[in-house]
Amino acid sequence: MSIVIRGGTVVTADHSFRADVYCEKGLIAAIGENLEVPAGAAVIDATGQYIMPGGIDPHTHMQLPFMGTVATEDFYTGTAAGLAGGTTSIIDFVIPAPGQRLMEAYEQWRDWSAKSASDYSFHVAITWWDDSVAADMETLVKQHGVNSFKHFMAYKNAIMADDEILVKSFRRSVELGAMPTVHAENGELVFQLQQEMLARGMTGPEAHPLSRPPIVEGEAANRAIQIAQVMNVPIYIVHVSCKESLDAITRARNDGQRVYGEVLAGHLAIDDSVYRNSSFEFAAAHVMSPPFRSRQHQDALWQGLQGGNLQTTATDHCCFCAEQKAAGKDDFTKIPNGTAGIEDRLAIIWDEGVNKGRLTMNEFVAVTSTNTAKIFNLYPRKGSVSVGADADLVVWDPAGTRTISASTHHQNIDFNIFEGRTVTGIPSHTLSQGKLVWCNGELTAEKGAGRYIHRPAFAPVFDALAKKRELDTPVAVERDSGAACQRGQTATPA
Repeated sequence: MSIVIRGGTVVTADHSFRADVYCEKGLIAAIGENLEVPAGAAVIDATGQYIMPGGIDPHTHMQLPFMGTVATEDFYTGTAAGLAGGTTSIIDFVIPAPGQRLMEAYEQWRDWSAKSASDYSFHVAITWWDDSVAADMETLVKQHGVNSFKHFMAYKNAIMADDEILVKSFRRSVELGAMPTVHAENGELVFQLQQEMLARGMTGPEAHPLSRPPIVEGEAANRAIQIAQVMNVPIYIVHVSCKESLDAITRARNDGQRVYGEVLAGHLAIDDSVYRNSSFEFAAAHVMSPPFRSRQHQDALWQGLQGGNLQTTATDHCCFCAEQKAAGKDDFTKIPNGTAGIEDRLAIIWDEGVNKGRLTMNEFVAVTSTNTAKIFNLYPRKGSVSVGADADLVVWDPAGTRTISASTHHQNIDFNIFEGRTVTGIPSHTLSQGKLVWCNGELTAEKGAGRYIHRPAFAPVFDALAKKRELDTPVAVERDSGAACQRGQTATPA
């Protein structure tokens, strides 16, 4: 099947230009004005619209077993919803239970993900440590194209990685050319604050943000960044939600450290007033970690994107319905953490970013697609509109509108955190592997069509760090062990 997109403006992270884009055999085959293409090629009229790389969501949790239940969104429904919103690739998470072999967990997630409708890859979480973990990390990197490892600094007595695990895993990541990523919250502080809230009789969702104030995120982010500096490894901080965490990233980047920050669409658009809603179902539906913050923090996050200290946007897409959230009716610590968003990320960031002058179109492409591809070594196969790249494309209608609602979305969840928002700027067409899977409101995603994407180790940043490490390698001082004293001094008898 071949498709030509005609009459649109190509928008990349670097520049914009008028051109047709011809796709054949799953790849972009030609780019130029008035392209001559085979007579049988399907034609998409993109007049007045933009042709952009498909979105890459670097943070999703499909079918995740968590807090005594399982996320309702599986790899097919979740990736199909992503295609409806213009997202053509995801990086999900393999999360081994403490003591479980990494390879066993990886094979389980690969089995679940075989039904994906779009291309996908995995970060693998390090939730415990022994020699088998180090060995499995090498197998994952060298044989299975995993080039990033996740560390939860929260969730005490479950999957939390302490400082010892961070140091050992970061050191191993340096050796393997893999990117450490961290969920930055001080797990001990969160645990103690949760117990304090419960002791005060605060059992509802309003206690959730109080038990996870910005400082617990800022402290953990700063600590992880400092450990990464000592280990001389790049680091990627997921779902940055507050100024304190952003400040830690900014300081490190200003000092020349290789630190990357991710922000969620929800944290850019929703404030913490949701937790004080009189409806338990409404408030509980917004429980995720880190929680939504005040508008002051939202402003800081937008500034982080504008200034380049936050590079990527994601969703942390993890769906739990009202019945599952009700497990915490009398104890907020038992509300399964997670919200949806994969279908709405691009539209929200365009509407809140581009339409309000916070981002240019090119910056939009960078933070929704290209930067993720570069950081996780997928570029230019993904995140670009270039000859030879995968034909994962979105045709974007800047004048199109949609009112977001759980009654009409494709996500497998009974609630939408962006409910009722009318956005301007939506995908009219989505191409995945050169196939048209979304066309003016009609979704034709195919179960199992998604491919597992291997990501090579040693992204370019590792070359720079290796040179720095070589120059900074400590050298032992050579001493004359036979000399009894320094020049001009006499040895004193014992």
